[in-house]
Amino acid sequence: QVQLVESGGGLVQAGGSLRLSCADSGRTISNYAMGWFRQAPGKEREFVAAITWSGGRTYIADSVKARFTISRDNTKNTVYLQMNSLKPEDTAVYYCAARTVYRSSYLPRQVADFGSWGPGTQVTVSS
Repeated sequence: QVQLVESGGGLVQAGGSLRLSCADSGRTISNYAMGWFRQAPGKEREFVAAITWSGGRTYIADSVKARFTISRDNTKNTVYLQMNSLKPEDTAVYYCAARTVYRSSYLPRQVADFGSWGPGTQVTVSS
């Protein structure tokens, strides 16, 4: 069973950087496409980034494309979200998600496409 746990969130000033990590304590993530979403208070959960099982393809939301990067290390069962030039509007709870793809090139991007979620990590960007 997939057991995702996010880490790396915190309080940062505008213009700063954070790197979020998401690890699966249950088993290897190499069978999963992985994604990052975020949810600000009073708003719907929104897509941030996704990556295929191999890391060969990624997709980043337009709102963060120039500033965020998604990557993964399957040997460490971990996926990362590097966030640079953070803005106050990036403040949200960030969630890691997994979709079983059995090594297909499928790159999910919708909330409903993902079957497993972590509990989330808070990112707060002060102005």
